[in-house]
Amino acid sequence: MLPLILAITTQRMVGVLLSVTFVVMLLVVVKAKHVFDLQRRTESDKAGERGEQMASELISRVLRPDDRLFSNLVVNYQGKRTELDNVVVNSSGVFIIEVKNHSGRLEGNIGDFEWTKYHTSAAGLTYTKTVKNPIKQVKRQIFILAGYLREADINVYIRGYTLFLQQNCPVEDECVLESAEDVDNAIHIHVKKTMDPAKQAAICECLDQLPPLVF
Repeated sequence: MLPLILAITTQRMVGVLLSVTFVVMLLVVVKAKHVFDLQRRTESDKAGERGEQMASELISRVLRPDDRLFSNLVVNYQGKRTELDNVVVNSSGVFIIEVKNHSGRLEGNIGDFEWTKYHTSAAGLTYTKTVKNPIKQVKRQIFILAGYLREADINVYIRGYTLFLQQNCPVEDECVLESAEDVDNAIHIHVKKTMDPAKQAAICECLDQLPPLVF
């Protein structure tokens, strides 16, 4: 009888140990995935912040005395929220410049809601990731910013651009920028001065009231 009891007890202990081992291994896997995802997000965030800093410096190089540059603004309109990387206001109008610092190769069409990013690691492994179509993203930003200004009785035509710091945009479009020269052309050369100083000042006052984006 005693050997039978010992055998049953041993089996139960083995079962408990296996269950505990499985739970521990599962927790280790979950923790490792969490750390990996966190590191990946952190690296992505750092790349985005570096890109925005590079873009602000690039835009600043072509600014003229008449220009005002606003960076990292948060705008809300009719329950919709957006974050604006850069907004330039001058006598030619209002210009949104969204910044993208995607490394690797991008694939997509101008009408797609999402694009695919291909990145090859140092080990030769290729990873894919889905990213929002930045051109459609800018159109949404235009809608929200224009609505916000209309609430202040300011009607103004807003032009939107996407600045690809890695010069890897998969489409050709007039709203795509890839260099300081492109930015200068967009906000100075290819537009006419149509805004009076009073309206320009009113727009700047509205943008000054917007909360900054907190990283």
